[in-house]
Amino acid sequence: MGTMTLAASAAAASKSTGSSLYTFVILAVLVGLFYLLIMRPQRNRQRKVQQAQNQVMPGQRIRTTAGMYGTVVSGDDRDVVIEIAPGVQVTMLRRAVMEVLPEDEPTPSPTAEAEQPETGQQTPAEDSDDWDIKDKNL
Repeated sequence: MGTMTLAASAAAASKSTGSSLYTFVILAVLVGLFYLLIMRPQRNRQRKVQQAQNQVMPGQRIRTTAGMYGTVVSGDDRDVVIEIAPGVQVTMLRRAVMEVLPEDEPTPSPTAEAEQPETGQQTPAEDSDDWDIKDKNL
């Protein structure tokens, strides 16, 4: 009777060892896929952005992380001076530079957005709810 118990426990031990090895292999494969699909591409993007930030030179058109377009006027290791409008210069951290724009890419102008009317909004002259109290018949 004692030999049967030893044989059953030995079989159960070999099954749990195989099962835990299988679980470990699955976990290792998932960690590897996570690295290949998420971590590695992110590091490559960060590396490219950092190279672009380090190579910014005066005269280049850039876009910042805040979405501002401008021309680099000067810079040092930490900061860059950007002209965002004629005569308007701001100093920003170099790492705020998101990308250097190609020479042939036009930058959006603020006047183009102002000229396009937004739909669904009325001007105060068109709003019919602006009555004087004396005009109402009570």
